[in-house]
Amino acid sequence: MLPPNSHRFAGLTGALLAFAGDQATKAVVNANSAALACGVPVFPGFNLVFLRNDGVTFGLLGGVPWWAFAALALAIVVWLAVLMARATDRLEALAYGMVIGGALGNVADRLRCGAVTDFLDVYVRGWHWPAFNFADVAVVSGVGLLLLSEFLASRRSRRLRG
Repeated sequence: MLPPNSHRFAGLTGALLAFAGDQATKAVVNANSAALACGVPVFPGFNLVFLRNDGVTFGLLGGVPWWAFAALALAIVVWLAVLMARATDRLEALAYGMVIGGALGNVADRLRCGAVTDFLDVYVRGWHWPAFNFADVAVVSGVGLLLLSEFLASRRSRRLRG
């Protein structure tokens, strides 16, 4: 059992929460796919919609076999898990965990459906950002936390030298 204040505990918690949150939201969306097919306005600038993406980011490389994306994602997850285990602070480990959990959430979709379920539709006037999901939010947030972790480490290092 990992102590709750350890780096690995933070990383594993981030991975578990990202994965579970993604799978729970996708279960609700999949159960209501017919109602969401044409989109449901939530508030100006945001809709819920049911889409399946067989490509990668923004639908690029659509038509490539699902197993190729799943294999690549799993290889990256293994690499990120090594980086998470070597993390020097909890924020860095949490960030890696969020990326891992998000990636595994989308891999689970590819294994189950052959494509990723997307349902968050953000727009301004007539311009729509490509639909995305909770796993994507976890990955982007994790990368943002990695950048923040590096920034904070750099500031600490400068303070110690100066």
